Amino acid sequence: MDILIRPHEQRATPSVLDELRAWPARRWWAAVGVAALTMLATAVPTAMIPTPVFSREIPTTVWAWPVLTVTSVLAGMLTATYVARRDPDVGRGRGSRLGMVGGFTTFFAVGCPVCNKLVLIALGYSGTLQYFAPVQPFLAATAIAVLLWALVVRVRRERNCRI
Repeated sequence: MDILIRPHEQRATPSVLDELRAWPARRWWAAVGVAALTMLATAVPTAMIPTPVFSREIPTTVWAWPVLTVTSVLAGMLTATYVARRDPDVGRGRGSRLGMVGGFTTFFAVGCPVCNKLVLIALGYSGTLQYFAPVQPFLAATAIAVLLWALVVRVRRERNCRI
């Protein structure tokens, strides 16, 4: 027996923006809170926000604050997908791993190149300025892309059927 589906009877898959519009208020509050915490947790140790504890030898780049803002918002929205979600076990690992990679990459992208001890040990002072500093904008773009991809994956999977 053939089943005929007429065009007006087909159900359109909701877009990512449609899914975001349907989020309850508590998800948006979680996104805002996590975005603020992410911004502080990255900006303070990288000395983008001056404190007596952390210092910075190389001034903050022009693109560092916009990158940190975008990645913080994306991290907040990604975390909010875990608030009262409808798919308790489906695709749990991939979205969270991508989110962690994006957050970790942001830390390296916006930080002072010579203040990062791991990079300084690996490349030395001149190597850090010569090789690592020019790569930081690409790390920033990678962090944004990975976080955006993780968010899209999580939001799209939210209403998928498990069968």
